[in-house]
Amino acid sequence: MAEHSSGGHILNGCEKVCYRGRIAPSPTGFLHAGHARTFWIAQERARANSGVLVFRNEDLDPARSRPEFVEAMIEDLHWFGVEWQEGPDVGGPFAPYTQSQRIAFYREAFDRLRAANVVYPCQCTRKEVLSALQAPQAGDDEPIYPGTCRPGSGKETSLTTVSGRITWRFQVADGQEVAFEDGCCGPQAFVAGKDFGDFVVWRHDNLPSYQLAVVVDDAAMRMTEVVRGEDLLRSTARQLLLYRALQWTPPKFYHCPLVKDSSGMRLAKRHDALSLRTLREDGESAATLRRRLFA
Repeated sequence: MAEHSSGGHILNGCEKVCYRGRIAPSPTGFLHAGHARTFWIAQERARANSGVLVFRNEDLDPARSRPEFVEAMIEDLHWFGVEWQEGPDVGGPFAPYTQSQRIAFYREAFDRLRAANVVYPCQCTRKEVLSALQAPQAGDDEPIYPGTCRPGSGKETSLTTVSGRITWRFQVADGQEVAFEDGCCGPQAFVAGKDFGDFVVWRHDNLPSYQLAVVVDDAAMRMTEVVRGEDLLRSTARQLLLYRALQWTPPKFYHCPLVKDSSGMRLAKRHDALSLRTLREDGESAATLRRRLFA
């Protein structure tokens, strides 16, 4: 997969440098107004650059992903006015566009990370990680790992003695800074050991982590810009380390402000009253909703 970062490829009559953006919802519930706003921005940035918008179905949560939510995502986003040129419903040159059908790609990248000796096995549960921390990272998707199984810790996991569940973590150097320029939020810098720690790349259920899967897919599908919510800024730091380790060129990033409810909390799929499906059923028009979201 190293060719993903090389130049000279032709895509539908244009060079690889043509703008390619994506929307990547997960079918674990009905999409809400916050999703719609971010995906609309992704579409408009693709249109402004005469580019391509890709729809990717990120269904790597087998316990919560449901086929009816895939159908709802496509239907509700079309109602809202979002159109894509590649995706699971329309096909395209980089199919499949459903993550559960792309495991071989993730395994290949994971094997490259293992060969490069930048990942290590870990038997700690999330509960054990949290109990070892004095102050878990507030609001983050993954707590800072205390290094219990890290090589050289004295308690590292040996593959010859592994029993039960095992995850694989990417080892980061404490104090290492990862900096990048965000298209919306400006200059960003995160420090390993402070803002994030050794992060999971392969899960105990034998599936890739979010961080690894999106890096592999964004590289394979030749994204030039990733538009998503600002709650994923810290994830970008982790992903940039994966791009470096895999020797792939990263896309640019544009992290949008989040839509919040009346109490100031960011929207989540539990906000049923603000789901696109509920708003549609209540008689809201797509045009009215767009005006409200961008007022």
